[in-house]
Amino acid sequence: MPAPRRRAQLIEVARSLFAEKGLDATSIEEIAAVAGVSKPVVYEHFGAKERLYTAVVEIESAALLKAITGSLAEAAPARVLLERAALALLSYIEQHAQGFRILVRDAPPSDPSGRYSTILGEVTRRVTHLLASEFGQRGYAERDAALYAQMLVGMVATTGQWWLDARTQDTVAGTATAPAKDEVAAHIVNLAWNGLTGLSQEPGLRVRG
Repeated sequence: MPAPRRRAQLIEVARSLFAEKGLDATSIEEIAAVAGVSKPVVYEHFGAKERLYTAVVEIESAALLKAITGSLAEAAPARVLLERAALALLSYIEQHAQGFRILVRDAPPSDPSGRYSTILGEVTRRVTHLLASEFGQRGYAERDAALYAQMLVGMVATTGQWWLDARTQDTVAGTATAPAKDEVAAHIVNLAWNGLTGLSQEPGLRVRG
C-alpha cells in the first residue's frame, strides 16, 4: 500500500479505537492488529502512539473549526448566524461522532490545554465580534458581548455533547428517542433568541441543516 494510503488507513483505525477506548487504553499492538500490519509499520509512520493521536486530533480539530467558522463567514442577520453555527456543530457531530468524542475527552500530550477548548475559544472570539456589532446597533453595552458570546458558545457545545450521548444510547438500545438535528438546533435558538420568558411553543429554523 502506498505510504499516503497507509497513513490514512492507520489514522482511520486509530480514530475508531481512540474514540471507543481513549488514548491510554489503546495500544500500538491493537492499532497494528486492526490495520493488518506489524507494529514497526505504525512506528515508521508516526514514531509513537501519542503522535498518531495528535494527528487524529489535528484532523478533527481542523474539520470542526472549518465547519463552525465557515457558518459565520457570510454576512446574515444575527439569528440566522446563530442557527448556522448550531447546525454546523450538530452536523459535525452527526458526521464525525468518533472525532467529536475524541476532541471532548482526551487532550493530546503535546497540547495539554486541549484542542477542543482552543476551538471553542476561537469561535467565541468570532461570536464576540459579531455580537459587539449587534449590541452597538441596538444600544446595548458592547463590553458585554464577550460574556454573552461565552454563554452562547457554551450552551451550544454542551448541548452537542448531550446530543451525541443520546444518539449513542439509542444505537446501543436500538431505539430512536434522541431528537433530530434540526429539532435540537431549533430549541437551542429558541432559548438563546427568545429567552425563557419568550419561548415559542413550536420552535423552528429559518435555515436548514
